Amino acid sequence: MHRIRSQVAAEIALVGIAAVWGLTFSLVQDAIAVIPVMTFLAYRFLAAAVIVTVISRRDVRALSRSGWRAAVLMGVFLTGGYVFQTFGLQHTSVSHTGFITGLWVVLTPVFGAMFFHHRSGRLVWTAAGMSAVGLLLLSGFGGRGRVAGDLLVLVCAISFTFHIFVSDRAVDRYRVGGLVAVELGFCGLFSLVIAGSRGDLELPHSGEVWVALVVTAVIASALGFFVQAYAQKEASPSRTALILASEPAFAGLFAYLLKGETLRPLGWVGAGLIMAAIVAVELFPSAPQPAVVP
Repeated sequence: MHRIRSQVAAEIALVGIAAVWGLTFSLVQDAIAVIPVMTFLAYRFLAAAVIVTVISRRDVRALSRSGWRAAVLMGVFLTGGYVFQTFGLQHTSVSHTGFITGLWVVLTPVFGAMFFHHRSGRLVWTAAGMSAVGLLLLSGFGGRGRVAGDLLVLVCAISFTFHIFVSDRAVDRYRVGGLVAVELGFCGLFSLVIAGSRGDLELPHSGEVWVALVVTAVIASALGFFVQAYAQKEASPSRTALILASEPAFAGLFAYLLKGETLRPLGWVGAGLIMAAIVAVELFPSAPQPAVVP
């Protein structure tokens, strides 16, 4: 009975984190309307890095030189993912951003087969085809500006996919807390340098920005990592991945509730195809599952 209660609690916590991750798309879009993108990312990830470093300081100190190299490489792809995603939010809708970002779930086994000689069955390629059609329906009829934003978010999904591969190799050799602290710090420092070189550093003056920073840095990044780590001890990997795959649906829900966003009929069909592909791949995984999702 205790085991069942622990598993239920873990899965409820995962649903909460997936919902928070879905909410962040709307919050970030509002925040970057009043503060430069790289400045927001610098504050977000430096704050998250400090929190994780304080909690996981033993893991950070235990990282070897090769561990630092692995963590920095993780940080490179994490940074690419969030930079392209956040700039994409300036040019496309929250709903589009959420669903397209979720394509990393489908791209992981596809790229695994293409570049890393992983086995991928017929289901994976079917899901990839469904996602491609879904992406076309979702973003192919929204005007040049929105298509450009969708393409930026697609690059984000590709970057997150490679982040999974490098993370999958690193977490088997080094302590996860140390890896996360370093990769978050890399993302924050990179963003800080770019923002400073462009003269974009400024203190947040808007309540919307502060709310977005607290939610994304403290809850979505720092707390989200620890909730996922706890949940993976209680819930099965397949159930954990499937619950977290609901993030795009939550992004669309909050976009509707908070911003009044709606999709055109073909857009709904495209979003449905993408979600179906994501769920199918999660139910029958054939590639590395993400061990670290800040």
